[in-house]
Amino acid sequence: MKTAMTLVAVASLGLLAACGEKAADTAATTTEAPAADAAAAPAADATVATDAAAAATDAAAVATTDAAVAADAAAAASTTAAADATSAAAGAVSDGADKVKAAADAMKK
Repeated sequence: MKTAMTLVAVASLGLLAACGEKAADTAATTTEAPAADAAAAPAADATVATDAAAAATDAAAVATTDAAVAADAAAAASTTAAADATSAAAGAVSDGADKVKAAADAMKK
């Protein structure tokens, strides 16, 4: 019985020691982590700022490209409208010439 009590006591002491080590590890981690986080924060902030600047540059490039595409589309529409107007005018002239020819032919008869 005395041996069993001794074993229980030794096991209890071992368990207490293990819990003490775990508590010490937790305390060390808890105190070290905020310092490490505080040291890493400026670098992380700089990375975020760099990424934001790159994104802004990309957005500006996209806006410039969109403006160029819109200008090209407007120029193409203007050119198409001018070509359509020229074609319509040529058609009207041709129709007028056909009418003049028909009238001249009618006078000959």
